[in-house]
Amino acid sequence: MGDVIFVNHPLIQHKISMLRDKNTGTNEFRALVQEISMLEAYEALRDLPTEDVEVETPLMKCMTPMLSGRKIAIVPILRAGLGMTEGILNLVPAAKVGHIGLYRDPVTHLPHDYYCKLPSPIDERTILVLDPMLATGGSASEAITFIKEHGGKKIKFMCIIAAPEGLEKLKSDHPDIQIYIGHLDEKLNDHAYILPGLGDAGDRIFGTI
Repeated sequence: MGDVIFVNHPLIQHKISMLRDKNTGTNEFRALVQEISMLEAYEALRDLPTEDVEVETPLMKCMTPMLSGRKIAIVPILRAGLGMTEGILNLVPAAKVGHIGLYRDPVTHLPHDYYCKLPSPIDERTILVLDPMLATGGSASEAITFIKEHGGKKIKFMCIIAAPEGLEKLKSDHPDIQIYIGHLDEKLNDHAYILPGLGDAGDRIFGTI
């Protein structure tokens, strides 16, 4: 059964407050997204399996734990999810990276897909699906459906800010996944933007405001 984990570490909350500030520039915004993502991933990957291997220290041989199995797949939802990827790769450089491309219809707010490429074999990996904002939940839910259709099983979704509406949809559509959230905001406005939020995460990460 899936869980919702609010990663409320003071460092994460401090950095999210800096993200919200409309005066935070592109370079600083991008760096903050990477730092928050790495801190969240530290928590999300707490249950990775390990196995004891023999290592020779400068003094003697010993058995010591290292990651086992096929390890990790990082799957950002394009384009804003790309901003979270590098922070996690700094933590786990050996992770494989896939991509899912979705866009939200400006009128219906429903997601439409245009690209999906996943590491193989996806069914043997712990999968981190990334999107800074969980607004309506449509894109996240659709992306996770794609991954399941390709054989993905152990799926975790990571976002920085979520709206209650998006969280409820994701929990309802995919009750088996783990959801990691930096902060749960108040609501969506009439244009399906999160309030108070931080604006359009993709535009602020890539400087296309």
